[in-house]
Amino acid sequence: MKSCMECTPALRAKFSVFAFFLILVLGGCSDPATLGLELAPENNQIGVFYKEIPLGAQVVLLDSFNTTNAGVLIVGDEEDPYFGKTRSTAYTRLHIEQGTTRPTAVAVLDSVFFNFSTVSVNGTNLDKNKKYAVHLLAKPLEDTLYYNFSKLPYQANAIAEVEVVFKDTKDTLLKARLNPVLASEIFTKLKKGNEFDNLFNFRKYLPGVAIVPRAGDNTTVGFSLGGNTGITFHYHNTGDTTKLTYKITTFSSRSFNGVESDRSGTPTAVVRDYQKSYSTGALVGMKSGLGLAIRLDTSPLDAFLDTIKGVVFNQVTLQMGPIEDQNEGQKPISGMVMKFIDSKNQVLLSSINKAELHVQGDGQVQVIEDEKGNKVPNNFFPSSAIIGYETTSKLQRAGISSYMNALYKKELQRKDWLLYAITPNTGDDLKRSLRQFKVNKDKVVVTVIYSKTK
Repeated sequence: MKSCMECTPALRAKFSVFAFFLILVLGGCSDPATLGLELAPENNQIGVFYKEIPLGAQVVLLDSFNTTNAGVLIVGDEEDPYFGKTRSTAYTRLHIEQGTTRPTAVAVLDSVFFNFSTVSVNGTNLDKNKKYAVHLLAKPLEDTLYYNFSKLPYQANAIAEVEVVFKDTKDTLLKARLNPVLASEIFTKLKKGNEFDNLFNFRKYLPGVAIVPRAGDNTTVGFSLGGNTGITFHYHNTGDTTKLTYKITTFSSRSFNGVESDRSGTPTAVVRDYQKSYSTGALVGMKSGLGLAIRLDTSPLDAFLDTIKGVVFNQVTLQMGPIEDQNEGQKPISGMVMKFIDSKNQVLLSSINKAELHVQGDGQVQVIEDEKGNKVPNNFFPSSAIIGYETTSKLQRAGISSYMNALYKKELQRKDWLLYAITPNTGDDLKRSLRQFKVNKDKVVVTVIYSKTK
């Protein structure tokens, strides 16, 4: 075999290009305007270049984080060396359907259960018992907004408790036997009391419940609101073996999730004030329910764009990770959008309809015209760019090529981003779970592949 020095000039040129490409990918480009891989060195017309742009990352504790009517009752108790201790208690009214046949004087009570319709489970040691307790509220929910820091007093003694081993089953219908004394009292009023004449009387009698996790279980569940979560009375009439039921449900019931957080002794202990950006050491993290989000400083994009001319962006990606390992049974946040924010972490709103502004997805329109013909950022939420989680690589990634092209053409003015756990398909996960992820802040980058014509 000939040595490289004995090869033809063409072969030596191809070898040099290949070697340069390896150096480029492994070492990065120090000068994006002059360094790159030429796809066609024989005509010297088009070059393809690669650049990694690190973004600054900090955490922000969101203010006024409304959890009213989130659609899921979040109940969990978790402990993490970065986030500290987090506990979520669900509060909800109860509901009776007007016109439903009530038990009569000849009704005989058989059993009463509080049922939970489980829709999500996230935690550790799912082969061990997890416990959930139902308590009557001492104060009713009002027709107002409740936030993740809100709470209501409830009676000390539980009216129902259940222990469950989830393992691989995440859609379990749980049944907790109701306290027999309370069950008998309610059934008596159900048969002949005016407490069940209408919804107002009923809620004066039963103002609602709090569903409470057991400390140390390190697991969070989501219970759905509706006909399958609530109290079910099983009974029969004297002299008749027909099995009958009466349900008190959580259908159409006002609810909220109240979250308590103890971050003392952790990197996030410095996070005290709402809407303020904090550095938490080598890591940044996001945790749903708690309202802890991530702010990205995108000013390095301006610095990069100032160095290039006459280019086309082939692929631009926001990449975070690999994220820190999580225990088996804990799924990370898997869908986020990038909200435009100002220096005070306030989300910017559209001048057209006051909708929140997000980075739009690849292939989507980045700017639209207002009534005066001025170009403004597109505010259509369903076409937002989505940061998705790739389980194999453990990367959080989103394509932002169209956005970068709009910045380069000066159709958009660069803004910093607030990462928020929500997608058009799955809804507001920041309000519907306690899921989380952590990543080394040095692993938050925008990767750029672009072409330049000479």
